[in-house]
Amino acid sequence: MSVESDLKKDGIKVISKLDPIVINTIARNIAQKLVATFPDMHFDETNLFVKLSRIEMYTAVMPNGMAEANYFYKNSSIYFNNQIDIEDLEDFAIHECIHHLQEIKDKNDKLLRMGLCTFTHLKPFGMGLNEAAVQLITSRVIGIIPDYVKYYGIDMKTSSPCYYPIECNLLEQIIYLFGEEAVFDSTFKNTDSFKNLFENTFTKRGYEAIVNAFDYILDCEEKIIVQNNLLQEFDEHNKKVDKITKQINILKHQIATTYMRAQNLIFTTYFDNKFSEITNLEELECFRRKLDDYRHYIGRANGYYFFDNYYTEIMCALEHKCNILENGGTETAVATPHVSKIVAFFTKIKEFFSRERNFS
Repeated sequence: MSVESDLKKDGIKVISKLDPIVINTIARNIAQKLVATFPDMHFDETNLFVKLSRIEMYTAVMPNGMAEANYFYKNSSIYFNNQIDIEDLEDFAIHECIHHLQEIKDKNDKLLRMGLCTFTHLKPFGMGLNEAAVQLITSRVIGIIPDYVKYYGIDMKTSSPCYYPIECNLLEQIIYLFGEEAVFDSTFKNTDSFKNLFENTFTKRGYEAIVNAFDYILDCEEKIIVQNNLLQEFDEHNKKVDKITKQINILKHQIATTYMRAQNLIFTTYFDNKFSEITNLEELECFRRKLDDYRHYIGRANGYYFFDNYYTEIMCALEHKCNILENGGTETAVATPHVSKIVAFFTKIKEFFSRERNFS
């Protein structure tokens, strides 16, 4: 299928190519900002500028609900919604330019990897996770202030209130627990740093469950966009409106359910593992503070008590371990009351993701 056919399939109608001077200005400014924002990545600003200035950029008519800018890997080009003011193009270009820097293709120009996403399977694996990472990077470059938002009935704080907010919130939870170095290293440089770090705590199965959750959420959101566009084609009294609305509500429910299960899996696995590693009072206090501060990152919905219940259980277990350590004991095998539950939880989460894929 040709590039033109693919664009048409996605509802993108090209209007015109951006002036080379505009492209160079965008490339230069983004290169400077990436170097300034991420000094630990040791970027070469000149090299970045050269790579970004070679991207072809176009204005186009975009379908409702589609991102204001889209990177098309088949011809390594960026398409901007023609409704965007020219002075705002740069902010929308950052996310797509990072995708260009991520690209790894084989000799036949087949895409193999983009940061945290691999294309060696029948379908991309890690697309949702990669989009979240790239958007967090973009938010940091632009200087977006984190804010509290509500999506799909979930109240959460996110550094990206408008784009991929729920995925970004989940990734921010992971970054809080594991640090950002491995995430950004893998996102920018296509390494397995994050995957290896995550699997050390979550195992391969746990890592795949979390990545599948990101992908499933992204897939549902894309389906909602399609359904919303269909909705606009019919009069409100048309019988199809009720059917489409019902499907949208089902997708929203699936997103909320997947998010909550992924969130629960993330913090229970992490803190259960870290609890078993506590050997002294200093480590115990660090653990307590980390768990306490984690409350500011989680998403909440009506009827959600899982974290509060877990918090109560783990604090009771901490008190018991503290008494042992204060009395000079050497016991390090005190199990959390949650350990037996997490085994069952892993089984359920795997079954859940397998079952939910049937809706795709």
